[in-house]
Amino acid sequence: MLVDTHCHIHESDFPLPIVEVLEHAQVADVQKMICVGTSEKSSREAIDFANAHENVWASIGVHPHDTKDGYDELKSLAASSNKIIAVGEIGLDYFYTHSPREMQMKALEHQIQLALAHDLPIIFHVREAFEDFWPLFDKYPGIRGELHSFTDTKDNLDMAIARGLYIGVNGISTFTKDESQKTMFDSIPLDRLLLETDAPFLTPSPFRGKVNEPAFVRNIAEYHANRRAISVEEIASATTANAIKLFAI
Repeated sequence: MLVDTHCHIHESDFPLPIVEVLEHAQVADVQKMICVGTSEKSSREAIDFANAHENVWASIGVHPHDTKDGYDELKSLAASSNKIIAVGEIGLDYFYTHSPREMQMKALEHQIQLALAHDLPIIFHVREAFEDFWPLFDKYPGIRGELHSFTDTKDNLDMAIARGLYIGVNGISTFTKDESQKTMFDSIPLDRLLLETDAPFLTPSPFRGKVNEPAFVRNIAEYHANRRAISVEEIASATTANAIKLFAI
């Protein structure tokens, strides 16, 4: 069994043929998936989608790009369904400045506090912002969570592992040409590794040019099993156990 720990197949802005997508996932033995909110609207849609589908769960949060549009509704959403298993994706993104840095940091703290109040793990999005992220993170003991779509340095990987975080790896890992990234991905401890698609984005090889979907988690698992010279069953077993432990799904 495989788990797609991060997808956006629920979002009305990116409509997909849902019946076919879910059927493809079952054929690929992707038996569980987490639909991750990126705004107040997206979070509501994630909850509705999870409520309507077995073996689908929701994470609620406002992406750093969208913090300028508000995040106050999350407080009322947090206890609205037992299918909500995390807060995210939240964090800091300085690659773009769709929302001011100060606003991103304020929203991140607000959403960390929400997660801790409801004893939920956090799905973090951090891009070119670790200098601000780690001091803010360290203000709040007891955080459980992961770094989603991690592509950063081995030093930041080590700091994440030291803090007990899991590491989300997606299709980028299958097509990056950066040898230092490949080495970093290989060094992620198996008991800290999570697999994700970020569907419908970041389609892995060999499906570049197609719309991504949760079924392609299997291809990501196969890629990393080959890199590590272990069986697909071993990497599936480990990453599924990690997902169940962190998200209680």
